[in-house]
Amino acid sequence: MKHMKLGSKPDVFQTEGSNIRFVATELATDIVISIGDVKFYLHKFPLLSKSSRLQRLVASSNEESNDEVNISDIPGGASAFEICAKFCYGMIVTLNAYNVLAARCAAEYLEMFETIDKGNLIYKIDVFLTSSIFRTWKDSIIVLQSTKSLLPWSENLKVINHCIDSIASKASIDPSEVEWSYTYNRKKLQSENGVDSHWNGVRMQQMVPKDWWVDDLSELEMDLYKRVLLTIKAKGRTPAVVIGEALRVYAFRRLFGSLEDAVSNGIDCTKRRAVLESIVFLLPTEKGSVSCGFLLKLLNAACLLESGESYRDNLVKRIGTQLDGASVADLLIPATSGENGVYNVDLIMAIVEQFMSHHSDNGKMTFQDDDEIVEVEKFASVSSTSKLAVAKLIDEYLGEIAKDPNLPVLKFIALAEMVSASSRQMHDELYHAIDMYLKEHPSLSKSEKKRLCGLMDCKKLSQEACMHAVQNERLPLRVVVQVLFFEQVRASAASARSDSGADLSSAVHSLLPRENGNSYGSSRSAATTTTEEEGSGVPTSSDINSFRSMRLANNCGGSERSSASSDINKNGEDKSITTGKAKVMLMPKMLSKLWSGKTHVGENSSSDTSESPGSANPEEVKSTPSRNTRNSTS
Repeated sequence: MKHMKLGSKPDVFQTEGSNIRFVATELATDIVISIGDVKFYLHKFPLLSKSSRLQRLVASSNEESNDEVNISDIPGGASAFEICAKFCYGMIVTLNAYNVLAARCAAEYLEMFETIDKGNLIYKIDVFLTSSIFRTWKDSIIVLQSTKSLLPWSENLKVINHCIDSIASKASIDPSEVEWSYTYNRKKLQSENGVDSHWNGVRMQQMVPKDWWVDDLSELEMDLYKRVLLTIKAKGRTPAVVIGEALRVYAFRRLFGSLEDAVSNGIDCTKRRAVLESIVFLLPTEKGSVSCGFLLKLLNAACLLESGESYRDNLVKRIGTQLDGASVADLLIPATSGENGVYNVDLIMAIVEQFMSHHSDNGKMTFQDDDEIVEVEKFASVSSTSKLAVAKLIDEYLGEIAKDPNLPVLKFIALAEMVSASSRQMHDELYHAIDMYLKEHPSLSKSEKKRLCGLMDCKKLSQEACMHAVQNERLPLRVVVQVLFFEQVRASAASARSDSGADLSSAVHSLLPRENGNSYGSSRSAATTTTEEEGSGVPTSSDINSFRSMRLANNCGGSERSSASSDINKNGEDKSITTGKAKVMLMPKMLSKLWSGKTHVGENSSSDTSESPGSANPEEVKSTPSRNTRNSTS
C-alpha cells in the first residue's frame, strides 16, 4: 500500500477522555473547534494561516465574543479534521488509501488552497492521488470504497470518476502485463498455473488468468460495482465470458448466500432485490457468456425476491436460448408462496416454449430492460444435438416433478408434449417419468391413465424398459399388450433375418391377425374417444399373465445366449432361436383376441383404442355389430 508522510515536527496531539483533544505546548490555546461531541483546543495562528474558511468563521465568532467555532458538517468528521490540523502545525502525519480521501474532502471544506499558502494540503494530496493511489490497483479500490461515506464531496471532486477509470483501465489490459498483486480465490486452469499436458519438467512463470480482477471488484457495493463494470464493458477489450464470470462471482458473494432463509424469515430484501436487478441489467448479451445454471439461479432468486416481471421475462428468454446447457437440478425451482405444488412447473414450461420459439424463429431476439432494448444474435436454427439434449433434460425433469402429489396430470402431459416426438430417440426416461407419476397418483381415472400412457411410444423403449413395463402392474393392460407386441415384433424380425433376411415390416404383418385373408390395422385409430371397447374377443388377465411369462422366459433365453457357452441342439441349431420361433408363432393367436374384439366395436366405440405413439398400423378398423359382453382392456 502506498503512503505519504507530511510534516517533520513530532505529534503532540493528546486526548482527554473520548471527546477532548488538545495540543500539549507551553502556549495557551485560544480557539475551540467543535465537531459533534468532540472539541479541539487549538491555536488560531497555525490554523488560520492555512484555511480560508476558518479565517471567516473566526472573524465571525470574534464579533460575537465567542471563541468556539462549530464545523460539525465537515466531511470525514473529527478524524479528518485532525489530519488537517496536524498539517497546519507541521506535525508528522501519514496519508494512505484509507484516510487520504477523507483528508482531501476536509481540506476542500476548509479551503486549504494554494492561494492561501504555497504547498498547501490540497495540492499535496492531489499529487499523492495522481502519482500513487490512482496508479495502484488495490489502493484505487480502497479509495473507491471510501467515497460513499463522503458524498457528495467525493463525487464533486471527481475522485470517484478517477478511481473508476483507473480500475477499469487496469482490468482491461492484457493479462500478461499484470505485474501487481491481486486476489484470486478460484481454481486456475493447468495452463494458467504454468503447467500443461506436455510439461517437460521446467515450470514456466505462472500465467495471469483473464478474470484475475473479478474477486477484488466483488468487494464493492453494487452502485459502484455497476459503474466500474459498465466502464470496463465500454472499453470493449474484455471478453463477454469474463464479464459473465465477474457477475457470477459477485452474485454468489452478495446475493445467493442465505437468500431463502432471509426471505422465509421476513427480512427486508430490498437491497438484495436491487443487486439482482442490477446483475440482470449487466448480463452480457452474447450467448454462452454465462452458464444456463447461473441464469436459472438468478431466475429462482427473482421469483423469491418478487422482482419486476420484466426482469423475469428477460431471464426466461436468455435461458430459452441455451436450455440444452442446463441440468435437472437447475430446473428444480421451488414454487413460490401461494402456489399449490412443490416446483414452479409453469416457469419451466415458459422456458421450454422460449426454446421452441428460438428454434423456429430466425433473425434476432430482443431483450428489454426498462428503457433499454438489447438485441441478441440468434442462430437460424438449434442443432439437433441441442434438441435431443433438451428432450432428455425435460424427460428427466418430468421424472422428478412426478413425485409431487399435487402436480395435475394435465400439466404433466402439457409439458411432456412440448417436446417434439422426433427429439426423443428413446422413451425410457419418459416411461420412467410416467411410471413415477402413476405410482404417486394411484387415484387417476382410466381415461387419465390412457392419456398419460399415450405420451409413450412403445417402439422406442429399450429391452430393459420393456422388461420392466411387462411386469408393471400400474400400466393399463392395453399398454402392456402393446409393449409385448413390439417386443415380439423385434424378436420375430431378428429370427426372420437369421433365416431369410426378412425386414421389420414383414415381421409386423406376420404377427397381425387376419380375417378373410386380409390383415387388420392398428388397434389405435386416429379418432379417439373415452368409451370402453366391446367384444368377447378381448384377451383376459390370464392371457396377459401367460404372455408375460412367455416373454420373461424368452428374455431369460436371450441372457443364456449371451453367456460364454453356446446352447446348440443336436441338429446344430440354436435352441433359443428354435424356442423363439415357436413363441413367435403363438403371438398372432394370442393377439388375435385383442383385434378380434375391435372388429365387434361400432364406430362410436373406437374410443378406448386411443392413438399412441406406439401404433403399429394407422389403418381404419373394420366394424361389425357390437356384442352385449363388455370387457375393459384399458
